[in-house]
Amino acid sequence: MFFRRDRPKTPTFAERIELLKQAGFSTERMADGRVKIAKNGVAAIVGDEGKNQPQFERAGLLVGSEIATLLNRGYQMFLETASGRKLPATAKELKALHEFEEDIRAALGMVDLYNTSLGTTSPKHEYDRLRKLSMRPQIQ
Repeated sequence: MFFRRDRPKTPTFAERIELLKQAGFSTERMADGRVKIAKNGVAAIVGDEGKNQPQFERAGLLVGSEIATLLNRGYQMFLETASGRKLPATAKELKALHEFEEDIRAALGMVDLYNTSLGTTSPKHEYDRLRKLSMRPQIQ
């Protein structure tokens, strides 16, 4: 009387993208195999790099056709596009971005880490004091 445990099925990247479509996200395939997903003015680029593990490469608000990612400047969060345009981020935009990332993680069955569940995190930090120190002339 041995019971056999069913092996968990790991969905493919295409199946995960289909799960996102079912969750209400719009998807757009890119030329390099990655997928741009969007919902409510927030978008992300998701790829798996052949590892069958989806990863966010960029997540942010849509500004025109560009994805504006978060930039932490110490005193305020900003949205920065690839073309260099910087806009101050409002609390409403930060909440929308945080909910978007939670929805993606839930739809894909990804692990939700403690620090990301606390609030919005930014991949880029640019503090004025660090910039001033790097501009200081070297004493020899």
